[in-house]
Amino acid sequence: MSRNAVVVASLALPLLLSACAGQSADDTSVTVFAAASLRAPFTELADAYEAQNPDTAVELSFAGSSDLATQLLEGAPADVFASADTRSMVGLSEASLLQGEPVVFATNHLEIAVPPGNPASITSFADLADDAVKTVVCAERVPCGAATAALGELIGVSLSPVSKESSVTDVLGKVTSGEADAGLVYATDVLAAGDAVEGITVPESADVLSTYPLAVLADTEEKEAARTFVTYVTGDAGRTVLEAAGFGAP
Repeated sequence: MSRNAVVVASLALPLLLSACAGQSADDTSVTVFAAASLRAPFTELADAYEAQNPDTAVELSFAGSSDLATQLLEGAPADVFASADTRSMVGLSEASLLQGEPVVFATNHLEIAVPPGNPASITSFADLADDAVKTVVCAERVPCGAATAALGELIGVSLSPVSKESSVTDVLGKVTSGEADAGLVYATDVLAAGDAVEGITVPESADVLSTYPLAVLADTEEKEAARTFVTYVTGDAGRTVLEAAGFGAP
């Protein structure tokens, strides 16, 4: 080995040892698959949980519940699943992919999101059926889409949306970008969007609540950490954060 190579190696070794010293063999990582509508509260909860449990990292993956369930059914590795509906969770239970029974930790309901100023003058769910109104909804396989279909059936109004999105955040994005006059999203999404949208309540949505279950996955290699995170979310700390984000009690 040349003298230069020895020097490089001697300089690199302390750096490598230093990097290793910052890692502990006891450190764990919990991967959480969560519904897109949970992004804000779960990000806050993960940060708070990590602060209290510095040896555990929480890795979050957000998407539509049905898409996440499909990924898990196809073998995607994860430790915890938080769904925006019971249907997606039932599918995993029937495939024996859950450890124990899911715990319902929150509820949500739909609102109409419109751009600031409400340029299409939307006042009710029935207004969304007007052909002149560009309405965006979630696909029915997604929890917010199933809730939209149920709400329309309850009210007796059939919609003809210009697009059906794979997650509630995609619907909200169409509204905030000006591509849609209105979108059916969760009340929590309207709250989180702040001044980017205006929310129009639909009284009947109280009868079409979306139920959010949470479960540890059977194949997790971090059973204790996964259970601890679920307990944290379903406990007082989780309830406080979820309520502040607009979620209803289970």
